[in-house]
Amino acid sequence: MMKRRKLLKSLSVLPLAGTIGTLHAAPPKKRDVIKELGIRTFINAAGTLTYMSGCIMDEEVVATIEHTSGHFCMIDEVQDKVGEKIAQLVHSEAAMVTCGAFSAMTLGLAGVLTGNDVRKVEQLPHPAENGMKSEVICQKSHNERYNHAFLNTGCRVIEVETVEDLENAISEKTALLHFLNITANQGKIKHEEWIALGKKHNIPTSIDIAADVPPVSNLWKFNNMGFDMVFISGGKAIRGPQSAGILMGKKNIITAARLNAPPRGFTVARGHKVNKEEILGMYVALEKFVSADHDKEWKMWERKIAVIENAVKSIPGISTKITIPELGNITPTLTVAWDDKLIRLTGRQLRDKLRFGNPSIEAGFSGLPLYHYQAGSDSVDPAVAETLKGGNLIRLTAWMLQPGEEKIVADRLKEELTAASGS
Repeated sequence: MMKRRKLLKSLSVLPLAGTIGTLHAAPPKKRDVIKELGIRTFINAAGTLTYMSGCIMDEEVVATIEHTSGHFCMIDEVQDKVGEKIAQLVHSEAAMVTCGAFSAMTLGLAGVLTGNDVRKVEQLPHPAENGMKSEVICQKSHNERYNHAFLNTGCRVIEVETVEDLENAISEKTALLHFLNITANQGKIKHEEWIALGKKHNIPTSIDIAADVPPVSNLWKFNNMGFDMVFISGGKAIRGPQSAGILMGKKNIITAARLNAPPRGFTVARGHKVNKEEILGMYVALEKFVSADHDKEWKMWERKIAVIENAVKSIPGISTKITIPELGNITPTLTVAWDDKLIRLTGRQLRDKLRFGNPSIEAGFSGLPLYHYQAGSDSVDPAVAETLKGGNLIRLTAWMLQPGEEKIVADRLKEELTAASGS
């Protein structure tokens, strides 16, 4: 009998002892999974390129993601609350977080096609066969590979070059008039006229500004201008989650786009899931980006670029030039070029020396193989890529450099160019 009582007593103490042990347990050790798997990390002097993992998220964004990961929320409620706040920040009637700008394009067009008709939502991607509109019109110079996002709905893209072409192309099948901001200077029809043509024919207009901030004013410029939909990436300059983007525009379109989006499971965009952490992280990133001191940030980029330029411009045979892109990725960009008679090095060779050095450094469009431009997430025109492939030049930006990395880039660049010059 005594043995039994002692056993029961000892068992009753065990859960308490276990609880005390848990309360005082050390926090789990953070694993360095990148190092564990042998994945190369690098200094990013190239910019916000998708194949280079975009950007490094702001610390507050990371903290938001970590905190919200410990709670359950209804996805629609998260989108409702965040969409309302984002719309206020960007001067649009409504907004939603998508899994990138590409997703915003697919969802936005799906919303135009289906409206709030659930039956039509279920019938995509077969709009023509089910009595829906099925064509998107854009200028020839604006029809680049990202427009595949529209094809996902079952629509086809019609190219035009002039206003007359556009007028002739419009029909009862026309669902959308689409504009690509980064090639705005290559098309004959400009922003305001494009919007006016849409209004004339009662056809929605959209604009892709995926990588076109800074300036911060572009976040609301095109909403104020009158475009019905605006698509933008979240994981570039805004420094939100790389897999997030924003669809903003007219409330009726965004509402319909939401009907085509997860968590609903019967849609063409079921694979476009965005979790609560990304939605809330994207909101915090946008809020911080809008309120940032952009003049101060610009001056910092200029100082960093000057450090790199000053380190190499006096080397015989070297020429440097700082430019600012007109329409997208608008940051100070340094081009370093050289006379191959004085410096025995190609752009690709220098790229490899920086890439495989210690620390590893990635530069922009420095002799990359052509397939990177054709198949990569942030492609440029193949003709430009071909020119750069064998050129004696390298391009660098400072906006993704972490504190102090500009000096490392400057020293490594000078080291390799000096060694190749024999001086």
